[in-house]
Amino acid sequence: MDETLLENLLHWLRIPSISTGGGDPAEIERAAQFVVDRVREAGGEGDLVRIGAGNPIAVCELRAQREDAPTVLLYGHYDVQSPEPLGDWDSPPFEPEIRDGRLYARGASDDKGNVIPVLHAACELARAGELPVHVRVVIEGEEEVGGASFSAWTKADTRGADCAIVFDSAMEDEQTPAICLGLRGIVAALVEVRTQPRELHSGLYGGSVLNAAHVLHKAVGRLLPDDLGRVRDELREGVADPSAAERASWAALRPGEAVLEEVGATPLHPGAGAEYRVRNGAEPSAELNWFEAGEARTIVPATARAYVTVRLAPGQRSERIREVVEGLLREQLPQGAQMTIGWHLGDPALFPPEEPAIRIAAAAIERATGMAPVFVRSGGSIPAVADLAAKGIPVIVSGFALAQDRIHAPNESYRLASLELGARAGRELLLALADLPRG
Repeated sequence: MDETLLENLLHWLRIPSISTGGGDPAEIERAAQFVVDRVREAGGEGDLVRIGAGNPIAVCELRAQREDAPTVLLYGHYDVQSPEPLGDWDSPPFEPEIRDGRLYARGASDDKGNVIPVLHAACELARAGELPVHVRVVIEGEEEVGGASFSAWTKADTRGADCAIVFDSAMEDEQTPAICLGLRGIVAALVEVRTQPRELHSGLYGGSVLNAAHVLHKAVGRLLPDDLGRVRDELREGVADPSAAERASWAALRPGEAVLEEVGATPLHPGAGAEYRVRNGAEPSAELNWFEAGEARTIVPATARAYVTVRLAPGQRSERIREVVEGLLREQLPQGAQMTIGWHLGDPALFPPEEPAIRIAAAAIERATGMAPVFVRSGGSIPAVADLAAKGIPVIVSGFALAQDRIHAPNESYRLASLELGARAGRELLLALADLPRG
């Protein structure tokens, strides 16, 4: 284990860079500055960039010896989710602790522990005068809340890159690295319904007045899938079917049943495991994530709030599906009820396996780890990947996280073995991308 890499990660993990509410702006800035300091120490340049009132983005660069070298953009995020509930942690979330070959802390896997090996490799190669590609380091602080600042930065950026590296993904299993070719998009809606100026006595008024919980429950119900998890036809608009070759490659991966069993999940229906690869990689889905209304007492709720997300398959467009979602939510809104909706959108992304950057990455990861990577799709969403793809930049989405890392949950952790794999893969990948065609 590279002790400098480990010490840097421990230092970064001690910074509580929470972006999902309750975070300290000073700590968020300190986490961003950590990236700038590492790049400057290696002889590069960097600074913090703010888009409006958003969290700072660390925008840095390490130059290759050759001016005509390819340019690689290294993306990651320093922000983390809230560690609540704190009582469920076995050790404090921002006091990293190593136990049984794992490093426990919020952000250990998502994404500080996953991205820092590539950043470390770039800095070490630059320090030694051996960096064969120009590396633009862009580490943001809003990935967990939509990535609006990075999206705006990307749209305004005129330099671009010949490819991007995003280590914010997972292995197929402990013996199998993965390169993610496809990510789903997202339409997220924070919905509030108001029906009365205040809560009312349920005995005196219930049955005669609009109940905000009832109204919102019915509205959200129009978005939810059937008993087999399939969304209504309107939410499938634009879905691009996976190719026969992709489907064949998925058949060689672990059965979906094993993926669900790994996290102790209860299948939606008896055939859900067998459909996992297609369902979570190439199909849209809808989930009610949160619902709040009233109290445990005899009232008619005046307001109700819900958070609902629709994951989009490759081929779909978030703005169009947003229109569909809003229409379904408002279509049967009763007279006198008021509805407000806050939106977060992200498009899906899909890259062909024959893309030169992807082929180079697959060979480099195999050389570095001794394990051949597989090509997969992810059911998750990384808005930054879609933003980069929209600029014509091919993106290598990989990483060494595992399902056991418990990202977004108490006792998040990252294997020290994964940290070492990331360091080896990151170094070999940067060296190999010297052969990337420019432009």
